[in-house]
Amino acid sequence: MSRKQQLHRPGPQPGPPGDDMGCTVLHVDMDAFFVSVELLEHPDLRGRPVVVGGAGPRGVVAAASYEARAYGVHSAMPMSRARRLCPQAVVLPPRHDRYAAVSAGVMEIFRSVTPLVEPLALDEAFLDVAGALRRLGRPARIGRMIREQVFEQLGITCSVGIASTKFVAKLASTRCKPDGLLVVPADGINGFLHPLPVAALWGVGERTEQILKRLGLHTVGDLAGTPVSTLRRELGEAAGVHLHNLAWGRDERPVVAGSPEKSIGAEETFDHDIGDPEIIRRELLRLSDRVGARLRGSDQAGRTVAIKLRRADFTTITRARTLREPTDLAREIYATACALYEASGLEHVPLRLVGVRVENLVPAGTASWQLALGEPETGWREAEQAMDLAARRFGTGAVRPAALVRVENECDAHYGKERPRDS
Repeated sequence: MSRKQQLHRPGPQPGPPGDDMGCTVLHVDMDAFFVSVELLEHPDLRGRPVVVGGAGPRGVVAAASYEARAYGVHSAMPMSRARRLCPQAVVLPPRHDRYAAVSAGVMEIFRSVTPLVEPLALDEAFLDVAGALRRLGRPARIGRMIREQVFEQLGITCSVGIASTKFVAKLASTRCKPDGLLVVPADGINGFLHPLPVAALWGVGERTEQILKRLGLHTVGDLAGTPVSTLRRELGEAAGVHLHNLAWGRDERPVVAGSPEKSIGAEETFDHDIGDPEIIRRELLRLSDRVGARLRGSDQAGRTVAIKLRRADFTTITRARTLREPTDLAREIYATACALYEASGLEHVPLRLVGVRVENLVPAGTASWQLALGEPETGWREAEQAMDLAARRFGTGAVRPAALVRVENECDAHYGKERPRDS
């Protein structure tokens, strides 16, 4: 069997083909997205436990391959614990610019199917395909087509949940991972939901799960059979009604197209607390460079620049400044971030983490660009756009500010070759 055949083995699809009638909501989720993108350039690591994240003592797991997950490794876990659970794992530093570029290709495939695409993150989205049925066929056929196109065009796999509501579609994609497709028929929702643990419901965190289990409610079916008045009394009015509705598969939220990001940012946790203002400024430059590239890559600009500074005792402060005009220029983001840092009163205070974020985003096409004072006639915008082109062709870091090139080794000593975490 070829690798393509293995990757496209049929996912679990209960019931006859007609069961997808009325199931026009798809939830498409990439499989171990960060790891899958890394394996495109490291095919020799396929089948081995691979972890993406910071390698330093304060590093955190950003993603884990399914082989690593078998050892208990999962995202948001401290890297030190991940290494104890799976000492043979290969740890790769995150490259968020690369993930964003692949994500753009994924979203382009989705939007070729339907304009009703609601991204949830770089690697997942809801699609409403009701308007595409006449052109492309039944929902299950559209789901299979999406999986094939994602693999053929981008070399990664995804899982597709198909249902009549967003909540059930998302649960379905989770239940058919990796590389699967699962249809939950409109008349089979209760049969799908009720055997699941109560923790599968949105809004059931650790504390709520403890309350439900104290009441003897262990499955979604147990909760569905409980009077809503009891749930209101134990969980509160809103939470009780919300969970009761979900337990019966009721979710009236529509797929909202093009939900824009509210902000774009990047942050870095150092391996060792840093109190040298020059090193902090270089990190602000690095982060501003990444944020600017992400803004331009998503055709957005923002009016507000914010920084996050976390001290060694975990005290965190944020400072923000709103600009006169929206910007997508790393140069302007960096200048504002430095001014905020200098005004923070923490210039010589050891810091554990720094972050840069741009908020109040608008489509770049609606922003009016003005030549900044002292900017050369050719413009920094053109220079940074040229850097974007070089990065897409030769990889992230192919062109970078000279200040970052000459301190690469110095900075790596502080954050263990980990690169900033975008969010």
